[in-house]
Amino acid sequence: MSNKEQSAFIRAIGNDNSLPIEKAAVDLWVKDLDNPFRWTLRPILQFLFAILLHLTWFFKRLPLPQFSGHSLLQKMICWFCKNLVSPEANLLILRHFSTESNVINFLAENSGKEVVVDLYPKCVDDMMRDTFVKHDQELFNAFYHLGDAKDAQKIAHTKLKWKHWQKIDMKAFELDRKLTQVIDFETAHALFMCLFCFLLKRDEYRDAINGFNLDQSIAIRIGRIIGKPEIVEMAYNKYPHYLVGPWNLSQRFLMHGFFTEYLYAELESIRNDAMSTSKEGE
Repeated sequence: MSNKEQSAFIRAIGNDNSLPIEKAAVDLWVKDLDNPFRWTLRPILQFLFAILLHLTWFFKRLPLPQFSGHSLLQKMICWFCKNLVSPEANLLILRHFSTESNVINFLAENSGKEVVVDLYPKCVDDMMRDTFVKHDQELFNAFYHLGDAKDAQKIAHTKLKWKHWQKIDMKAFELDRKLTQVIDFETAHALFMCLFCFLLKRDEYRDAINGFNLDQSIAIRIGRIIGKPEIVEMAYNKYPHYLVGPWNLSQRFLMHGFFTEYLYAELESIRNDAMSTSKEGE
């Protein structure tokens, strides 16, 4: 869609760089917002899926034998991504694995911890290995081993460590585009969240939807390391000690995605500045 056809607000947010977020991510999101199915199909499906999600949540909380289907879950999600989910949404999903892996690796390395998250899928098929379930468990395991928040101390930007940092290159992502790929990001998530709830054990799903609330803790620690405590304001999801259910899940998930994009862009900017300073000093 050309700039002339976009609404004034969409043009404004597409051009605003007040928040740290890469232009590639903004362009993908703006295009996803202009997906006609987002404004026609999504409200209906999101309403129906929200009802289904809460019914599934209630069923899974009953004192019945628990079951899960991780492999089936991965296969179904990847099939939907390859055949029905829009290219923009797929790229945003792939980016999220990389942004969160980078953020956790940066935090661990600069807190003196030997923790490495290696989830950097480059195509939809990679997500069969770099699984959505593994993504959550890697985050929880890494955060458990981060230990005392006092270990997160301010470090001069030129002395920050970036050993496990992987710069996101949009050209490295591989997608086979199909005419049937029309579902926007939020509609896709509405569908996925029902599958997650049904095919994970109740505690696995409870942990997954509460994992977003670690955003505040991550922001506090990284803010101390880079000397910018104000970045905690980027965290929409907060207070991990208060466990929540699936209410408002779509928005919390979306804001978690924005949070990791914000932190990635902020840290990438610091890394580039530090590299430039090092070259000038040589």
